[in-house]
Amino acid sequence: MFFRIKSIRLDFEDLISNSFEIRSELPAIYQLRTKKEKFGTLTRVIYGQKYVKKPNRTILLVGETGTGKSTLINALVNYAMGVKFEDEVWFQIVEEEKRSQKECQTSDVIVYQIFEGQTLPFSLTIIDTPGFGDTRGIEYDLNISQRLLDLFRSEDGVQEIHAVGLLIKAAENRLSDRLKYIFDSVMNLFGKDVEKNIVALVTHSDGTTPENALEALEVADIKCAKDGNNQPVHFLFNNQQKTEKNTAEKTVALKHSWDFTEEQIQNFTTYLDRSKPKTLRTTVKVLKERIRLTACIQNLNERVELSEKKQKEIKQMQEALENNEKEMKNNENFTVEIDETYKDKEPISGGMWWWMPFYEGAVCCTQCKENCHYPGCTMAWYPQHCEVMKEGRCTVCTGKCPASVHLKENWKYVTKTRKVQKTLDYLKEKYEKNKAECEIKSRLLGKLEEEARWLSAKRSMYLDEAYQHADRLNQIGLNDAPVSTSVHLDFLHERFKEKRDTQKIEKLNEMKLAGGRRRIKVSGGEAESDDGGSLEEADGDAVSDDGGSLEEADGDVVSDDGGSQEEADCDAISDGGRSLEEANGS
Repeated sequence: MFFRIKSIRLDFEDLISNSFEIRSELPAIYQLRTKKEKFGTLTRVIYGQKYVKKPNRTILLVGETGTGKSTLINALVNYAMGVKFEDEVWFQIVEEEKRSQKECQTSDVIVYQIFEGQTLPFSLTIIDTPGFGDTRGIEYDLNISQRLLDLFRSEDGVQEIHAVGLLIKAAENRLSDRLKYIFDSVMNLFGKDVEKNIVALVTHSDGTTPENALEALEVADIKCAKDGNNQPVHFLFNNQQKTEKNTAEKTVALKHSWDFTEEQIQNFTTYLDRSKPKTLRTTVKVLKERIRLTACIQNLNERVELSEKKQKEIKQMQEALENNEKEMKNNENFTVEIDETYKDKEPISGGMWWWMPFYEGAVCCTQCKENCHYPGCTMAWYPQHCEVMKEGRCTVCTGKCPASVHLKENWKYVTKTRKVQKTLDYLKEKYEKNKAECEIKSRLLGKLEEEARWLSAKRSMYLDEAYQHADRLNQIGLNDAPVSTSVHLDFLHERFKEKRDTQKIEKLNEMKLAGGRRRIKVSGGEAESDDGGSLEEADGDAVSDDGGSLEEADGDVVSDDGGSQEEADCDAISDGGRSLEEANGS
């Protein structure tokens, strides 16, 4: 048997007295007693007393479960407190027990603040994002982006960052789709100027050069800082610091692992000390704009689907009129069965947590009957505080309506169809109220064709606008297309195939193939209109051919003389300018 005597340095007696023992076998493991705070939807874990004059360094850690993120956080804490291999102790700040499902749902961003320790000339703030890439999918990742936005813009949150650490195992020879997804999701939170602050933190290392992991980062085209050899800047860590020392041979091996990890942590903290912080003002702007543009794309897709269903309804009326002329003449009660399009309300999962200001719901325009922000609206309690609102008006819905006509509720609008019987009298009243009876069929068909053309034009314009929004999303972040927008690419691709728009089809194919996954790849800089005008001022809104903004109309068809038909909204206009709003069924 291999026996060692437990001896505790006087330096750690106070630490141990403020901790509770988890394991007595060497090294003895102690859980630090910390102070926990909730702010917004976030959890802050504090250890030690803050000294105003002491500088701070902030790290954001990114990695999937099993890469050793918790061990690395604990290793940084032990290094800060000066724990050595010979001390036979190991302190933990990360709690081992699993959080409850409800807590996981409300605190997927954890901020550790370590003020204790004399080894470092600065205090440490470590941001952990355990919720990214979990089984709840893309919609939930949007919520985590929202929580990071809350952290970055809060007065008592984080205003600057010194390093973004990408955790990867040393033996990883390729990035799994899940790990790449996690890296991409977080990278898309930042502006391009953060790239030089992104480093690889290689875990489960034996101390040799992690050639597999570095090559995997290169192949996956992960944006990060590069060293003099054009290799990703990286630091190595072993994850066996708390492994029990029960044999002499194991103790020797563990001593080697401890020593090179301690050296690498020293190198990493030196890097942090010299690192120029990046202000997160750009990141906050990127996140706000991304939330707004993603909401715009979602809303436009829903408008396209509504137009398609209305077109189908019109086609059914046309076919009925053309195929039943004789019956129409002989039967005053002639009816046509069609799939009528209508808007309904559908419950969604969400709600508020009574112990914290967190409210997940959908922001909807009651005037346009459209969803303006769903999913992803978690922070705003009232529509006027939602990110899609700008200067008191919505940037998403068709009418760009005031915030006052919006609601935030636990339901959303959905487009449905129902089988209905329409009489000839209904069609007469709808389209030809004061026309001669002999002209009924021809006039009805003419109006139906006119409305069909109108809907087709609006559908085409909505698609182009959604494409421009997706293009804009790529230009404001560090990475290629946000993963959260990839769910819209197939939708756009299929519609542009129908239009036979080869230029956009080709570009969308590039978007899907870039990097071996569905990512959009576009040139840098601002999106431009046909004459080179910037879309920046329009904030992602469509720009007309002469460079004029359609921001106010945003999806409303513009007439040949350039006049907006915004007031008509989605309603067709007759030759004489009379609205078909009542007849449109909207």
